[in-house]
Amino acid sequence: MRTQQKAMTSMSVVAVAMMVMNVATYGFNLVAARLLVPAEFGALTALLSLILMANVVALALQAAIARRISVAPQHTLSIVHTASRVSLAVSLAVGAAAAATTVVLTPAFNFSSMWAVVLCGAMIVPLTLTGALMGVAQGTARWQRLAVLFVGNGFGRLIGGVAGLLVDASATSAMAGLAIGAWLPVLLGAGLLTSNAEEEPHSRRPLVFETVTSAATLLAYFAFSNVDALIARGGFEAHDSGLYASGLILTKSTLFLPQFVSVVFFPSLARDSSHRTRLRAAGLVALLGLAVVAGTAVLPDLALILVGGEQYEEIKGDLWLFAVSGTFLAIVYLLVFDALARREGGVAILVWLAAAVVFGVAYTNSIGIVGLVTTMAITAAVLSALLLAWPLLRRSPAPKSDKVTEPES
Repeated sequence: MRTQQKAMTSMSVVAVAMMVMNVATYGFNLVAARLLVPAEFGALTALLSLILMANVVALALQAAIARRISVAPQHTLSIVHTASRVSLAVSLAVGAAAAATTVVLTPAFNFSSMWAVVLCGAMIVPLTLTGALMGVAQGTARWQRLAVLFVGNGFGRLIGGVAGLLVDASATSAMAGLAIGAWLPVLLGAGLLTSNAEEEPHSRRPLVFETVTSAATLLAYFAFSNVDALIARGGFEAHDSGLYASGLILTKSTLFLPQFVSVVFFPSLARDSSHRTRLRAAGLVALLGLAVVAGTAVLPDLALILVGGEQYEEIKGDLWLFAVSGTFLAIVYLLVFDALARREGGVAILVWLAAAVVFGVAYTNSIGIVGLVTTMAITAAVLSALLLAWPLLRRSPAPKSDKVTEPES
């Protein structure tokens, strides 16, 4: 009973913190939309998309560190020591690589200044370090500390980004403020990546390799979960594209709502070889998603307000389909992290194939809004079933253990 109460408390703390983070992030986007002219807001949106793609490295680093601590808690201090060096090197490398793309992306996306993309690279450095800090907090089950990092991440973006906009209403100034604000969770997490371990630090290569492979899997997921948005943007008329974009607000909301489940359950997923934990977690995500679907079906007028209001009236009757799509995408998200926790191979291939199926169906058939969201929902449902069965089909043993006793050579 105490264990269940503790788990519920942990989920509640993390869920509230992630909700606060998402509200703060939304608040910044709302302010930016009001203060920037459309051209500058479009540039900022493109820059934030670049941040989103590069942030898969931070998520991968978080997952790799959390998994290693979860399966070898007796070596936590040494793992943290190794992680501190790897996270610094990886964050600088990814930040520099992103900044270097300015010579290509600035003319390609018509950014007014080359500094905008350079500042994206500057922001990625603290974001990646934050991922490492979250991995330590997650792996050691310090949920309150993890919640502080989530809140700091959201308010760092809100305070820093708005400050940048107040200095100058431009995408470049906003990115400068965001890059500074992104250091807030790093400051709040100070101490998590320090260790006085008496053990020899472990080799950095396994952690780097796991981070790279995890990032590749997460990149596949982000490509799949956004493929319909790209199809709608490029294949629909402007009006229908806007309608679909409004529906995607509900899809993303349904997707983000249960993400705290994957965060809290991740250490248990890494240790549990019975598959019981993954089924419980998937069931909880499904229940939360079904609640949103039911609410959307029963209260379509309220759902319409949340996705943009009366100007999107045409899509009101189909909003529940977007909630269904978001539900299955949330289950896929959980199962992708389950695969990372278990170090299951081949998952990225399945996810890329799912993205290819949606793309192929959309471009070989004249499907409209309902057809595209239905295709996305069905594909995500099939992918969920495959990912649930994947470890059983592979007859995988217990999660792979790490050779944590090998000192760095």
